[in-house]
Amino acid sequence: MKIKDVLGISNAKLIVGNPEDLLKNFSKDTRTIKEGDTYVAFVGENFDGNLFFQDAFLKGAKTCILSKFDLNDRDKYLDKNIILVDDTLDFITKAATKKREGISVPVIAVTGSVGKTSTKNLIADVLSKKYHVLKTAGNLNTKIGLSLTLLNYQKEECIVLEMGMNQFGEIRALTNIAKPTIAVITNIGTSHIGNLGSRENILKAKLEILEGLSGPIIVNYDNDMLGNWVNQEKDREIITFGIDSEANYQASNIRYSKRGSSFTLGNLKFQIPVIGKAFIYNALVSYIVGKLLFVNEEDILDALKMIKPEEHRMEIKDRGDITIIDDTYNASYDSVLFALDVLSRFDGRKIAVLGDILELGLYGEEIHRNIGHLIVDDSIDCLVTVGDMAMYINEEAISNGFLESSSFHFINNEEAVLFLKRFIQVGDVLLVKASHGMNFIQIVDSLNEEGN
Repeated sequence: MKIKDVLGISNAKLIVGNPEDLLKNFSKDTRTIKEGDTYVAFVGENFDGNLFFQDAFLKGAKTCILSKFDLNDRDKYLDKNIILVDDTLDFITKAATKKREGISVPVIAVTGSVGKTSTKNLIADVLSKKYHVLKTAGNLNTKIGLSLTLLNYQKEECIVLEMGMNQFGEIRALTNIAKPTIAVITNIGTSHIGNLGSRENILKAKLEILEGLSGPIIVNYDNDMLGNWVNQEKDREIITFGIDSEANYQASNIRYSKRGSSFTLGNLKFQIPVIGKAFIYNALVSYIVGKLLFVNEEDILDALKMIKPEEHRMEIKDRGDITIIDDTYNASYDSVLFALDVLSRFDGRKIAVLGDILELGLYGEEIHRNIGHLIVDDSIDCLVTVGDMAMYINEEAISNGFLESSSFHFINNEEAVLFLKRFIQVGDVLLVKASHGMNFIQIVDSLNEEGN
C-alpha cells in the first residue's frame, strides 16, 4: 500500500514526503520502530503519541501518521513522510478495511471467553507447516491490534486474527474490518459478564463475528451456550469440536502427565507437551483448520508435538521436591475449572492456590461461590485463597464439606507465600491461579526461589 492509496481516509493529507512511498511495518510504539517503519500516533486519556514522532524518526521510521503537527516545522523533515489525519484510530481502521479488500488469502478469526490467544497461536503453528502465516502479535485483539496486523500484511498466504471484546458492537466492528473466511468461537464463559450482564448477552456479542464471515464457523460443542445455539441454528456451515459431547471432532482416551497431554481422535493419536482440557480443545481446533486448508495430517501432528507452553499458562515448573502449575496469566470461571481438573489428575498432595477473578461486577460473589462449591468434588487436598472475592471460594468450599483444617485464606500474596513455604511438603503439586491483576506470579517466583 502506497501513501497515495490512503490519502483522504480520515481526511489524510501528506504534509511532507513522497506519495509513491510504501507504507510498511506499522507500529504504535516508538520502542519497536526500525528502519523504514511507519509510526502511528494514537491519543488516549493519559497519553499522546503525537509527542513522540521525533523519537520514531530518530529510530529510523520513514513515515509518521499524526493527528497533530506544527506546519511551521515541515521543512525539518523533507527526507521523511508526515501524514496528518483527523483521527489516527479512524484512519487505521478504514485503511485496514481498504487493504483487506485486496487480500485474497484465507483469514481465520478466533474469539471466545478464554483461550483466544493460545488457539490463535496453535492454528498459526499448524498452518505454518504449509503456508507463510501472518498472525496477531501477542493478544493485540482490539481495533488497533487487528487493524495494524492487516496493515502489516505483505505476501503471507494465511492470516490468523484474534478478536476480543468488552461490550456489544466490538466484535461486529472487527469482523467487518477483517472479513474472515473461517471463524472460531472457543467457548462462552463469564469474562466481562459485569459489562454485558449475562452469558446470553456474551454469546450474542461473540456471534457478531458472523456478520463478516464468508465461510464455516468452528465452535465448542461441549459449551452449553454454544451447544444450544448449534442445535437451533440451521442456516450456517458449523463444525463442532468437543470432549464430552458427540461433536464432529471428539477427543477421547485423554491422559495427563508431566510430559503433557495425549488423546485420540478416531484412529489418530495426539501428543501435546502441555497439560489440560483447554489445550486439547485448542489442538482440535487447530487440526480442523489445518484439514480445511489442506495441511498434511502428519505435519499437523508434528506441529502439535512442538507446542511451546506459553509463559504462565498451565506452565509446569518442576522444582524437584514439588511441582508448580503456573497458570497466573489470567483467570475466568471456566479456566479455573479447567485448571482444577488438571490438578485433580496428578499424584501427590494437591494444593489449589486461588485468587480473585476480576471484572465480574455484580456477579463476583456468585461466581466465586460456584467455584467453592465445585472444589469439594475435584479431589483437591488443600485450598489456599487470596483476595476479597476468593474468600467466597473458601467459605463455600467449607460449607459444602471441605475440611476446614485444610482450607486457608489470606489477605495478600505475601501472607500466602509465608504460609506456603512452611506448609508445602515433598511431592506436593500446587496450582497457582488468579486474574492477572492479582500478581500471582509473585507467589510462583517466591516458591521457585525457595527451591533453588
